[in-house]
Amino acid sequence: MGHRVVLVSSGAIGVGLKRMEMPERPKHLSGKQALAAIGQGRLIALWDNLFGQLGQPIAQILLTRGDISDRSRYLNAVNTLTELLAMGVVPIINENDTVSVSEIRFGDNDTLSAVTSSMLHADYLFLLTDVDCLYTSNPRKDPGAKPIEEVMSVSAIRSQVSTSTLGSKLGTGGMETKLIAAEIATGAGVSVIITSSRRPENIFDIIQYNQKSLPPLLNSAAPSAPQIQGLIGYADSEYVVENITIRVLPIHV
Repeated sequence: MGHRVVLVSSGAIGVGLKRMEMPERPKHLSGKQALAAIGQGRLIALWDNLFGQLGQPIAQILLTRGDISDRSRYLNAVNTLTELLAMGVVPIINENDTVSVSEIRFGDNDTLSAVTSSMLHADYLFLLTDVDCLYTSNPRKDPGAKPIEEVMSVSAIRSQVSTSTLGSKLGTGGMETKLIAAEIATGAGVSVIITSSRRPENIFDIIQYNQKSLPPLLNSAAPSAPQIQGLIGYADSEYVVENITIRVLPIHV
């Protein structure tokens, strides 16, 4: 379909956990960082083996929040990602858990992917999870949970959605982090879709649907209110996540 793809992948600590045959994640930071160091090489090797079967080159990029908050490092990251995409390479981004501490951590891949999509002015951000869309509550526990197919304002939808669900045993995300990610990405003009990781082929159908049903993006205007699916323009915005400001900058280089 001609799209250039960037993947944001977690799993370094989980892979390290399995390699060391440990039953659960350690609670202290140094233990988590050590497992990340063990697992990171094996994780990227798995991705390289997968894409290698298709003859597709990949690249590994490890980021921390400090790389985004400093303008020079931010621009260097953008330039590297842009060059990799121009070369036909699929960048695979992960948080640099081996050096990250609480003060400079993204904390979850939803936020990291939202910032990445904003950096690149992506057309779409797909947040793959264990449900097929956004629900008013956890559909696995609440039979009355209702699907929400389109969100025009993230702030307005918070009163309708229960976000108390946590991430997986090895993950750190949840529906709340996805709403935060949607707020960041849509503020930069990125269409955000929450969908099931069990059916990645749905991505193609979603893109085709959006291209047929949504108006063209108007790059000259910034959105007055963030939306999930159906956005206009790019913004120079600031977002506060866990008391740390993330600044999304338009790139003019």
